[in-house]
Amino acid sequence: MHTPHRRTTRRALLAVMGASLLAAPSLVGQVATAAPTGTSTAAGGTAPAGTTAVAAVGLDDPAKKEIAMKLVSSAENSSLDWKAQYKYIEDIGDGRGYTAGIIGFCSGTGDMLDLVELYAQRKPGNVLEKYLPALRRVDGTDSHAGLDPNFTKDWQKAAQDTVFQEAQNYERDRVYFNPSVSQGKADRVGVLGQFAYYDAIVMHGDGGDSTSFGNIRKRALGKAKPPAQGGDEVTWLNAFLDARVWAMKQEEAHSDTSRVDTAQRVFLNKRNLNLDPPLDWKVYGDSFHIG
Repeated sequence: MHTPHRRTTRRALLAVMGASLLAAPSLVGQVATAAPTGTSTAAGGTAPAGTTAVAAVGLDDPAKKEIAMKLVSSAENSSLDWKAQYKYIEDIGDGRGYTAGIIGFCSGTGDMLDLVELYAQRKPGNVLEKYLPALRRVDGTDSHAGLDPNFTKDWQKAAQDTVFQEAQNYERDRVYFNPSVSQGKADRVGVLGQFAYYDAIVMHGDGGDSTSFGNIRKRALGKAKPPAQGGDEVTWLNAFLDARVWAMKQEEAHSDTSRVDTAQRVFLNKRNLNLDPPLDWKVYGDSFHIG
């Protein structure tokens, strides 16, 4: 297994993403309704002249979301079997404590604490609930104080519980997936663009540092404009991926940029903006295929 690459700050993500969407609330609605001039809409009418063609399917389509989860898992866990990662847990030595689960919840960055609190709400008395005081104390550090020696074993036991699996899914969507898809739709990018946003948020979070998702997007805005601002989608996504690569190279743990160079950029160069299979890519030298 290759060492997963983790993001930095997390808790500010929803506030920042929400603010960016509020700044352009009409765009989200336009994405859902826009269609090519003269073509039929889902309601059976015809779109007015001057509207922009936008793919009806987004990354939140179940089939596309499954592809997204496999793509992320190929980079985070060197496997397409993302559901096998509910039980994953280890300290990868990145200063963020334990990294675990399907999206790499970290004991040092707050999202693992949020997850275990949710699990306790949904299933009081579960095997992880006793670690909540320790998780609160180690938040913001790489400490294992109060977690060792049995936390990893108990995490793997909890991962067999469908309630805990559903809690992981819920927090993944609430904190990472849904905000990135919403921003992608607001920018009027298609499935590939929405995935590029999602993968960036998974790795970098969206705090105030220069390598956060929001600042990666701002850096790209200095080079190009998204379709919602009149820009070309391919040009915009190239600018975004350039900014993402820059951000990855700022931290040694992220310096291998193959999840962009030999994966997302491959799809973009093929103009596969809808992430339609078959998909072939490499991450850290390993080859993957979705038929």
